[in-house]
Amino acid sequence: MNMNMDMNQDMDVTVVGAGPVGLVLAVELALSGATVQVLERLAEPSEAMKAGSINVPTAEALDRRGLLPAAEEVQRELLERVGAFARMAHKRKPGEGHTPGEGRRAPDSRFTGHFAGIVLDADLVDWSDPDLAAHTAADGARMVPQRELEALLTEHLARLGVSVRRGVEVTALEDTGDGVLVGTTAGAVRTGWLVGCDGGRSTVRRLAGIDFPGTDPELAGHLALVDIADPDKLASGWAWSTRGAYRCGPQPGRVVTVEFGGAPADRSAPVTLEELQSTLRRVSGTDVTLTALRGTATRWTDNARQAATYWSGRVLLAGDSAHVHSPFGGQGLNLGFGDAMNLGWKLGAVVAGWAPEGLLDTYDAERRPLGAWVLDWTRAQIGVLRGDAKSAALREVVAELLGTRDGTTYAVKKIAGVDQRIDLPGDHPLVGRFVPDLWLTDGSRLVDHGHGGGFLLLDRSQDGAFARLAGAWAGRVRSVIDEHAAPTGVLVRPDGVVAWASDTTDTAAAVTGLEAALHRWAGVPSSSPEPEPVG
Repeated sequence: MNMNMDMNQDMDVTVVGAGPVGLVLAVELALSGATVQVLERLAEPSEAMKAGSINVPTAEALDRRGLLPAAEEVQRELLERVGAFARMAHKRKPGEGHTPGEGRRAPDSRFTGHFAGIVLDADLVDWSDPDLAAHTAADGARMVPQRELEALLTEHLARLGVSVRRGVEVTALEDTGDGVLVGTTAGAVRTGWLVGCDGGRSTVRRLAGIDFPGTDPELAGHLALVDIADPDKLASGWAWSTRGAYRCGPQPGRVVTVEFGGAPADRSAPVTLEELQSTLRRVSGTDVTLTALRGTATRWTDNARQAATYWSGRVLLAGDSAHVHSPFGGQGLNLGFGDAMNLGWKLGAVVAGWAPEGLLDTYDAERRPLGAWVLDWTRAQIGVLRGDAKSAALREVVAELLGTRDGTTYAVKKIAGVDQRIDLPGDHPLVGRFVPDLWLTDGSRLVDHGHGGGFLLLDRSQDGAFARLAGAWAGRVRSVIDEHAAPTGVLVRPDGVVAWASDTTDTAAAVTGLEAALHRWAGVPSSSPEPEPVG
C-alpha cells in the first residue's frame, strides 16, 4: 500500500481501477510521456477467479510491448499445473521462434474455446485460414489468466515509474472544463483527464452522469475452484439441464454453473461453499457434495449494457465501465484491453499536444461497434443455453453448424479476435486490421522494433522514400527498412492497427497515401531532426 503519498497534486491523467484495463492504459499513457496515476479501491489485488485466457489481439498487444516472453512463461507454468493440458500440448521451447515466412502454428494455439458450452473441435478448424495463419507469433501466450496478467502488467508499470495507489476510493468529481477535481478517501486530486476503468458498477460513470442502457439479467452464474467428494457424479465438460448448465474442468476442481431465474439477490456478499453446492446440485440434478472452496469464488450474470458515451468532457470510460455482458466466449477482458490500447495513445497525444483534430473522437467511434457486437455475441449464447424446449432445439441446430469445418473456423476466428477490423480510409486489405506477423529478412518481426510505443513504419520501397517522408514525424514514427517485398510499406498505429499499407512499386503514388495517413493519425510534422531508420 502506498497511502503516504501526497494526493493533492496535478496529474495529466488519473486512471481509476487497477484491473488489466486500467493497468495497460496507464502503461500506454506513460509510454506517451504523460504523467499518470492509478487509484484502486481494493487494498490488495483480488484473488477471485476471473478470466482464464486472452485472445490474439491481447496477446499481440503484450508482444508489441516486449512482454511476450513473460506471458509465454505464464502459459508454460499453467500448462504444467493443469497436467492434462500439458500432455496434450507440444509446447514451444523457451526462446524458440519462427523462421521468417514459415507461418508455423505452435500446437498450444489449438485452444479454441466454446460457444454457449458447445466446445469447438480444434481438429475441425481450418488453421490455414488467412486470418488465423497471419497471427501465430503470440500463440504461446494465449492461456494467461487474469490474475497473472495483472501481476505482469503491474511489474511493467512499475518499471515505467508508475505505481498503483491502493485503498483509495473515488467519492466525487467535478469537471472544470480544463481538468477534473476528484474527491477520494485519501484526499483531493487535480487531474487533466479522468478515466474510469472501475468495473461494471463504475463509480466514475455514475458520478459523471453517463447513462448505461441495456438488457436486464436473467441468470445467475458462479465460477470457483472446489474439492469434490464424488466427482464421478458430474459430467466432464459442459452439460445442460432444464435448470441451466454447468461445466467441470478443464483444471481439476474448476466448476462453472449457469442457473436461470434471475440475478443473485446480493452480488457483493462472499460466495459460500453451501451456495455453490446448492446451485451445482440444482443444475446437475445430482446430490454431489463439495467439501472445500479453494480461493475466492465469483458470481456473474448476463446483464448486458453499454455506456451512452465513452467520453464526456474530461471524463472517459474503458473496459467494464463502458460495457458489461456475460463472460461467455471470454470476450470481456479482451474487449476492455482493446479499449485501453486504443485510448492510451490517443489521450497521450492530446496531453502531449500533437493530436490531430478529432483524434479523441475516434476512440468512441472505433470501439463502440465492437462493444455492441460483443454484447450481441454473448446474448446469442444465452438464447442457446436456456433450458426450455425451444432453446434446446436451437442448441441442436447450432451444435450441428459448429460441427462443420466452416462453422468451427468461423466461431474460432470470432473468439480469437483475428478478424476484427476498424473502418478506416484506404482500400488495402490490411488497413483497419491488426498488424499480422510481418517477418523481416534479419529474422526479427516488425513489432519487435516498437516496444517503446509510437507508430511503426515498414519501408520496403526501392529507394527508402517512405522512411524519408516519415522522418518529418521524428519522435512519433519509427521507420524500419527491409529488403524489397510485398507489402512494400505498412504504417502501424501504436495500438497495432494498420493505418496505411501499399503493395505498389509506384513509390510516388504510395507516398501521397502515406503522407495523408501520417497527417490523419500522427498530426503535423515535428521539428525534430530526422532519425536514422532501423535496417
